Amino acid sequence: MADEDEVEFITLDYEDGTSEECEVLGVFESGDGEYVALSPETHPEDVYLYVYNETDDGDFYVTEIPDADYDQVSSDFDNLWFADADEDDDFDAEDSE
Repeated sequence: MADEDEVEFITLDYEDGTSEECEVLGVFESGDGEYVALSPETHPEDVYLYVYNETDDGDFYVTEIPDADYDQVSSDFDNLWFADADEDDDFDAEDSE
């Protein structure tokens, strides 16, 4: 993946022939797998979750999360994402004191 300061994007190509640019928010672990959180440019308040698959040359591609795993992956992402947001809020509160 890219340097931490560099914003990385991926293009999702859909079966109907359309595509969508998404910012890579991050890669995280859930259970035995790795997953990626994406934010579409057209709807930045949305988050898409996919299985993260890294190739031998360092690139990656995504695949859909099996239905049986989605609830757990989504819950793990929420716990990580909102824990980070809470830490940022705590840091901002300390800065303003």
